[in-house]
Amino acid sequence: MFKLKLLTMDPTAFYLGNWPVKKYGIIMAIAISVAFYLSVREGKKRGINDDHFANILLWGVPLGYLGARLYYVIFEWPYYANNPGQIFAIWQGGVAVYGGLLTGLLVLIVYCYYHALNLFKMLDIITPGVMLAQVIGRWGNFVNQEAHGARTTLTFLQSLHLPEFIIQGMKIGGHYYQPTFLYESFFNLLGFLIIIAVRHRKHFYRIGEVFFSYLAWYSLVRFFVEGMRTDSLYIFNTIRVSQALSVVLFVISVSLVIYRRKRRSISWYAD
Repeated sequence: MFKLKLLTMDPTAFYLGNWPVKKYGIIMAIAISVAFYLSVREGKKRGINDDHFANILLWGVPLGYLGARLYYVIFEWPYYANNPGQIFAIWQGGVAVYGGLLTGLLVLIVYCYYHALNLFKMLDIITPGVMLAQVIGRWGNFVNQEAHGARTTLTFLQSLHLPEFIIQGMKIGGHYYQPTFLYESFFNLLGFLIIIAVRHRKHFYRIGEVFFSYLAWYSLVRFFVEGMRTDSLYIFNTIRVSQALSVVLFVISVSLVIYRRKRRSISWYAD
């Protein structure tokens, strides 16, 4: 029996018989499809065969998801050490974006090496789509009513001039919470629009700098949003893992742009 539940805050979109189809999964499928489409379209402009993006997708998505789970399990090891049967219960949640991104980067590095592709060129092509996928994917957290911030008030949420469905979606267990998913989604959308607006301007970006711009922007946004969340992973119960990693990635990306700009051998992105 087909039961449609799209217009409620139920995390299940519909049922096919007794099998629930989750809204989170649908949103992630859309996000991945958008990233793939944008990569293929930009790849054609840059002379990259479509098959490469299909291959990267087939390897990167499942391995990236496993990496996201492994990252989460590592930083929640005290719990999983006592509950080893839960390690593979990925359907119950517990994945980390940074784990997926780092694993995806590793997959791309290996793939580019074996296929003699320019890594930074491929990163410049792919990362804007990944950024937009993250914008879309955060709405999966909204429908699951997760990855939110601290308790707040109805008055505060109304002061942000948010649509009513978002305000009501942030009412969880009788209390209102900060929509940190929305903050991250909005500011990453802003970053995406800026990057695609300038990435083809002559002598604006050097090869690899679209990727470094994405990395710097995302890590900066994530640092501040992570500080507002209530479900962070911690190191030694004091340091938020994602904030620490955000600082490292921001410093690395900015430093590499400065360093590479001093080397005249690095070609311009538009060439």
